[in-house]
Amino acid sequence: MDETLRQPLMHQGWTRRFTVVIACLAMGSVYLPLLPGVGRLLWNGLPAAPWNALFTDNQLPAALLATLISTLISTLLALFICLLLVVTLWPFAPWKWLQQQLPVLLALPHVAFASGCLLLFAPSGWLSRLIINISIFNGPTVFIDRWGIGLGLVLAVKESWFLLWVCHARLSESELTPRLNIAATLGYGPLQSRMFIVIPWLVPRLGSALLAALAYSLSVVDVALIIGPGNPPTFAALAWSWLNDSDPALQQKGEAASVLLMVLLAGLAAAGFGLWRIACRQFYPRNGQRRAVSVQGMGIAMGGLLPLLGFMSVLILLAWSLAQGWFAPALLPAGLSTEAWRSASLLPLLNAGWLALASSLVGLVVVLLWLETFGCRWQSLFWLPLCLPALPLVMAQYPILLWLGWDGSFWGVVWSHLLWVIPYMMLILMPAWQHLDPRLIITARTFGWSQLQVFWRVKWPLLMRAILSAVAVGFSVSIAQYLPTLFNGAGRWSTVTTEAVALSSGGDPQALAIQSLLQLLLPAGAFFIAALLGWLSAIRHQGLR
Repeated sequence: MDETLRQPLMHQGWTRRFTVVIACLAMGSVYLPLLPGVGRLLWNGLPAAPWNALFTDNQLPAALLATLISTLISTLLALFICLLLVVTLWPFAPWKWLQQQLPVLLALPHVAFASGCLLLFAPSGWLSRLIINISIFNGPTVFIDRWGIGLGLVLAVKESWFLLWVCHARLSESELTPRLNIAATLGYGPLQSRMFIVIPWLVPRLGSALLAALAYSLSVVDVALIIGPGNPPTFAALAWSWLNDSDPALQQKGEAASVLLMVLLAGLAAAGFGLWRIACRQFYPRNGQRRAVSVQGMGIAMGGLLPLLGFMSVLILLAWSLAQGWFAPALLPAGLSTEAWRSASLLPLLNAGWLALASSLVGLVVVLLWLETFGCRWQSLFWLPLCLPALPLVMAQYPILLWLGWDGSFWGVVWSHLLWVIPYMMLILMPAWQHLDPRLIITARTFGWSQLQVFWRVKWPLLMRAILSAVAVGFSVSIAQYLPTLFNGAGRWSTVTTEAVALSSGGDPQALAIQSLLQLLLPAGAFFIAALLGWLSAIRHQGLR
């Protein structure tokens, strides 16, 4: 081979090897330390003493019951809402309108939404006051929730937004419309044909999203501390209190509880899969009856209710943040004032903003480096943190930070956030990466461009909107992190999320409303900036569209 050709090829080979090593180190530094951490957690769960203490605890039965009730309500109801909207609205105009609202709804953090629901539906909340004012009866109108039902309902609404977003990416008109047309020609009604065709086709494709929703509902702590029962709390919140105790015996009991959370998740997932296999046999008609039944009105009402709940939660937060004296059972505050806003501390806002910015930017570098090197291979491994309880994962991270001396440090908290930021950024960037036209890359290579030149001149402009969306999503995911911020940050990093959770039981609804709105302000600003930069980028690169 000519020496003039050998040198560029050797250079490209070394560049490729160097990129592979850097990509593996970057991604491995986030995921591989979990292996010894999980191993340590399981090893600490081997002794019988922590398990004996766990199973003899008087709070365990009620805590487990509240957790199972809230988890089943949230997962099953979210799936029901999602499927109801799909079979009644897709792919018509109401479905497209609802999809336009989803980015705004998804930008609403769990803690902010839960705080708004607390101020709306609590015994002293606005809706209870409304019932008292229009009712002829006196006395309590809302009973204390000891079983986690309210927690399950709040999580069901929030998780239904996530499932609808996943459905938007999974549903294929080109594949489903011909089947629906055939069912219509055979005389099956719209609802009947969609139940026989769309649901069996869609639900298996929602498996990973459902598992993520199940894992989150089972192990959620921040929303459970705001909405859930308090005495005893849910099982995850109870385990969290044990892990934060100074008594080593209670800490070991908390580690055993974290292992039990993973066992519960595996059991519920297996039970759900088995029930689905049984339910599949009931989808298809056996008697050939045709029914022209339509519940589109119910779907339209539900599609309007979901955005309304998000809007009402933000509105009540805004009203409480400006209220100047608002005592039950008054429907409206005595006056409005910005005094509470002027005296509010902005340190949690700044801390959350810097942590989220660092997490999203570092996550972007890691994700792009991996996609450029390996493409979309092994993607299921990177989504694994979304399908596991968060509490055991945080417990697996902490010994690594302690060994490195990074516990309580800024970059230690950023590293702990990456375990959840990277999967969501992958979820945004992978479809856009897969849809890159390979002919453009081949043409660029014929010009003699290097891999880096092809990335910056071709891929980067084409992926700009997806990159901006991924950064905004990673930013909002980092903002919402409660357990890694508080535990791995050793309580040194006060953010709007940790402040909102702490204030939820403090009896100051105005301070809670302000911190919840500040938590909402950050991701909303990130999505607005991403949309603005995406619009400017589209104008600049019109020829690449």
